[in-house]
Amino acid sequence: MTRGKFIIAAAVIAAIIVGVGVRLFLSSAPETGSSSTGEALVGGAFELVDQDGNPRRDSDFHGDYMLVFFGYTFCPDVCPTSLYNVTLALDSLDDDVAERIQPIFITVDPARDTVATMKAYVENFHPRLVALTGSDDQIAAVAKAYRVYYAKAGEDDDYLVDHTAFIYLMDADGRYSRHFSHTTGAEELAEALADLR
Repeated sequence: MTRGKFIIAAAVIAAIIVGVGVRLFLSSAPETGSSSTGEALVGGAFELVDQDGNPRRDSDFHGDYMLVFFGYTFCPDVCPTSLYNVTLALDSLDDDVAERIQPIFITVDPARDTVATMKAYVENFHPRLVALTGSDDQIAAVAKAYRVYYAKAGEDDDYLVDHTAFIYLMDADGRYSRHFSHTTGAEELAEALADLR
């Protein structure tokens, strides 16, 4: 056997031995008690206030699909465009499908998005749109549950808020189903929602 073939054979044998050793170690290691369900860790319980001043919980919407968008009323473009596309998509669906989908808008700017501000804002969109606000801590908690990033950009009263701009589809049990980009148009969104029953 040549020196080169010997080195290759030795490397292969060493790799097999290491692989078997790792496999034996993992099979004999104690379980840690954690496991993966394969489900996305997006969504969760929340307690907020709607545009009519009523307290609302996530469980209020169970039984229907939720189409959840995080944004703020002073947003110059992404938020109104996304909510308008949601409105157009829902309006284009058959009534039996549209009625099973609850559109929800959650602010990431509770300092300015009061109940009255939210009420005036949602009048521009779908009539069943529920707008939710709350304390800084409540908004931080729901944003964390949905893995939403947001941060104030600027110091004056006309500040903007950088934020995640996904539209989340949650199933009838409040579990994450899928999400859409803010660039998803109304027609594409409607096609994706049309099969929900």
